[in-house]
Amino acid sequence: MTATSALSLPRTTATAARVLRQLRHDPRTIALMILVPCVMLFLLRYVFDGSARTFDTIGASLLGIFPLITMFLVTSIATLRERTSGTLERLLAMPLGKGDLIAGYALAFGAVAVVQSALATGLAVWFLDLDVVGSPWLLLLVALLDALLGTALGLFVSAFAASEFQAVQFMPAVIFPQLLLCGLFTPRDAMHPVLEAVSDVLPMSYAVDGMNEVLHHADLTTAFLRDITIVAAVALLVLTLGAATLKRRSA
Repeated sequence: MTATSALSLPRTTATAARVLRQLRHDPRTIALMILVPCVMLFLLRYVFDGSARTFDTIGASLLGIFPLITMFLVTSIATLRERTSGTLERLLAMPLGKGDLIAGYALAFGAVAVVQSALATGLAVWFLDLDVVGSPWLLLLVALLDALLGTALGLFVSAFAASEFQAVQFMPAVIFPQLLLCGLFTPRDAMHPVLEAVSDVLPMSYAVDGMNEVLHHADLTTAFLRDITIVAAVALLVLTLGAATLKRRSA
């Protein structure tokens, strides 16, 4: 049998349920996705224990960056493991389309991202006293979209890696340039014009901008709506590209 082309809700949810069952038996992966962003935020708060304002300045940005990085790493490795083990090839020999598979993975890891983002946001705002002018719910929304973006990027790059080591190697190529150019270390408009232009097309830049909008504005702003729309649109685009580039044949 060949994989069907139309996206099916039952097939997608069945794929998501299978992935979640696998994750349930992998406590190290769960700890990486759920606990590591919280631990990093906790450490960051007390690194700047004598300068709470510094934590307020960069804490919101990192609240979006940490989930993006962890979801990218875990998703890329998990998807690659399915492909190299032959599981992916067997699944696509069934009435399961590439879109169903990618959407199922995105749904499963998206459910984990909800828990991850909620815990990290709650920890930062109510326990670590991150000073946010806007609503914590908007902060949670941006953190969730960032985690979903990391999931989408991880699913996409897994198609181009032949081993888990190669999947990890994509992090310097995909994540680190965005980390340097997103405005975390210096305002983007203070960069060299060429680097500023590059940063304008990188999704992490808008993830950080969205967090900063919540940090400094009590109400919804046009810039905030633009930022979250771009992050969501890039995540959807990358998921679509991931489905298009998904290989049937295992490495």
